[in-house]
Amino acid sequence: MNQIPSKSGLKPEAESHAEVAHSDAVLGMFAPSLYADHVKVYPRAVSGYFRNIKWGVLILCLALYYIGPWIRWDRGPNAPDQALLLDMEGRRGYFFWIEIWPQEIYYITGLLILGAVALFLATALFGRIWCGYTCPQTVWTDLFMLVERWIEGDRNARMKLDKQPLSLAKAWRKIAKHTVWLLIAAATGGAWIMYFQDAPTVTREMLTGQAGMGTYFFFGLFTGTTYLLAGWAREQVCTYMCPWPRFQAAMQDEHTLAVTYQGWRGETRGSHKAGQSWEGRGDCVDCRACVNVCPTGIDIRDGQQLECIGCGLCIDACDDIMAKVDRPLRLIDFVSMENLERRPKKQPQIVKLIRSRTVIYSVMLVVVAAVMAAALLLRSDVELNVLHDRAPLFVTLSDGSLRNGYTVKVLNKRREAVQYRLSLDGQPMAGLFLGGERDAGLQKELVLDVEPDSVGEFRLFVRMPREAIKGASMDVELVLRDAATGRKATSYDTKFNGPN
Repeated sequence: MNQIPSKSGLKPEAESHAEVAHSDAVLGMFAPSLYADHVKVYPRAVSGYFRNIKWGVLILCLALYYIGPWIRWDRGPNAPDQALLLDMEGRRGYFFWIEIWPQEIYYITGLLILGAVALFLATALFGRIWCGYTCPQTVWTDLFMLVERWIEGDRNARMKLDKQPLSLAKAWRKIAKHTVWLLIAAATGGAWIMYFQDAPTVTREMLTGQAGMGTYFFFGLFTGTTYLLAGWAREQVCTYMCPWPRFQAAMQDEHTLAVTYQGWRGETRGSHKAGQSWEGRGDCVDCRACVNVCPTGIDIRDGQQLECIGCGLCIDACDDIMAKVDRPLRLIDFVSMENLERRPKKQPQIVKLIRSRTVIYSVMLVVVAAVMAAALLLRSDVELNVLHDRAPLFVTLSDGSLRNGYTVKVLNKRREAVQYRLSLDGQPMAGLFLGGERDAGLQKELVLDVEPDSVGEFRLFVRMPREAIKGASMDVELVLRDAATGRKATSYDTKFNGPN
C-alpha cells in the first residue's frame, strides 16, 4: 500500500522525529538552567567585638607562620639550628627539642589524630569556629580583602569601580592590588619552603638564583595557589572545594553554639522610620547590613546554611544597626538551638558544655595526647634491627657446626659517636664475628662503633655447635650494650636456623 506523502516532503517517521526535536528546542529555551553564573561578593568593612577577635587571630596566625622558620634552636655541632624543620634531604623532622626519625612517622599520625579530635571537640562546642577564625583560607582571604579595601575602597566604591569602563585610575588601582596580592602570595610560598630547608640559606639561594629547580617549583606552586584561592576563589573554596561543611553538622547537637538569626524577635521585618511605633512588627529593619558584611554573601536570616563559616561579622553589623534604632542588641547571636527555643518563652538559658559527645572527644584527646607523651618520654636513643639471611638459611661447616648470617643495623640517635657491645645472651657455646674477619676469630662479644646521629650497618655471623641447636630453628636474643657504661641499651629477638 502506498504511503501518502507528508506536507513537508519527509516520510512520516522522519517528520515525527523532526517535530520532537523542534519541541525539545523550544522547551529548552524556557527551561531553567542547572548552572548559575558566579555572583561576585563585595563584603563591607565592619567593626565590633567579633571583628576584633578575627583581627587578633589573623595577626597571631600570620605571625606564627611567617616567623616560625626563623626561630633558632641549638642542637649542638653538625645539627640544624632551625627550631621547626622538616628536613627531607636529611630525613629528619625537628620540633624544638624533639627530633623525629623516618621510622617514627607514627608521631605524625598521632598529631593528625590529635588535630582531628580537637577539631571535632571545637565544632561540638562552638560550631564552625575553625572555619571562621583559624582556617588558612579564611586568614589569607581576610588579609587579601583588607588590601583590596585599602586600595579600591569599601563595598560601594569597589562595586562602582568594577562597573566603570577601563581608565587610567581604574587600571593603576587594579595593578596595585594584584601586585600586593602577589607579594603576599610570594611571601607565603617562600615561608612554606623554609619549613623544609634552612630559612637563611634557602632565602639567599633563591634571591641569588642558586636554589634548585625543585625549590623554585614549589615556591611557584604555593605562591600561585595562595594568589588564586585567597584572591579569586575566596568563598567558593568554602562552598564547593572544602569537604568539612558537608559533614561538620554530624558533630553538632542542640547545645552547640552557632551564629543564628532570632526570627521570633526579628519578624515581621520591614523598614522603620524614626518616631514610628514598634508595635505589631519585629526588630529587623531589613537593612541587609548582615548580608553586606558576610564574606560568603549569604543571608543569615534564611537559617543555617552550608556557606556560613560562623565568623560572627553579621552580629557586629546587626548590633550597630540595633544601637542606632534603639533596640536590644544581638538580634543575630551565637546561640544554641536549645536556648533559641527558650528565649521566646522567657525560660532560663542553658550552657551545657559537658555532654556525651564532648566527653567522648575530650577523653579521646587526652588518651591520644598521653600515649604520644609517654612514647616520647620513654623512647630510647638507640634502636637495633636484625635481618636474617634468606639464602642460605644456614651453612654447615667442616667440623659439623652451623653458621647463620645476619645484617645488623644500629640506629644511634645521639649527637655523639657511641661504642656498643653486641652479644648473644643465653648461648654460651655460640661464637660471633663480623664480616671481613676470619672465622677463627670467634668472640663472645663484638665491639660496634656508630657515628653520631646515624645508622651503623654491620655484617654479623653467628657460629654454633650442632648439638646446641634444638629443632630446625631456635629463638635467640641479640643484646646491645653501651660500651662505656655496660648498660643494656636494647635487644632484638631473632632465629638461629639449622637442618630439619
